[in-house]
Amino acid sequence: MVNISQYLKKERIILDLKAGSKKEVVAKLAEVLRDQSEIIDFDGFLNDVFERENLGTTGIGLGLALPHARSQAVKSFVIVIGRVDQGMDFNSLDTEPVKLIFLMGTPKEEVQGYLKILAHLTRLLKKEAFRASLLQVSSPQELIEVFKKEESASS
Repeated sequence: MVNISQYLKKERIILDLKAGSKKEVVAKLAEVLRDQSEIIDFDGFLNDVFERENLGTTGIGLGLALPHARSQAVKSFVIVIGRVDQGMDFNSLDTEPVKLIFLMGTPKEEVQGYLKILAHLTRLLKKEAFRASLLQVSSPQELIEVFKKEESASS
């Protein structure tokens, strides 16, 4: 079983993300990955994320957005989490404002592993109590602990 918590890093969690446009928020989250070992080509990765977003919104409802890309510009799976306390428009399927954004990148050829991670994350995020906990944490470390606790309970 794949655990999201193993990929979470405190410096890749922004709890006080200030929202402008969807594009601006995605760019702010991606900026955290500039010069990180998982990213081969930062601009290529960001471009791939925006191209994917143009195919259809990744605002999946329930206050969640999962912008992502399978990209040649990514060496290994990476995730950045942002929280917009006041909520923002993300063209979500349910038209509700988005408060939690999970920006993900994975190598283009990593299809199976990536789909497993995405499915696991989606299962976790469907749980209302789990989402509520993520909205209430006061530090990146606390957010990681919420993921660890939920994942150990459901394994």
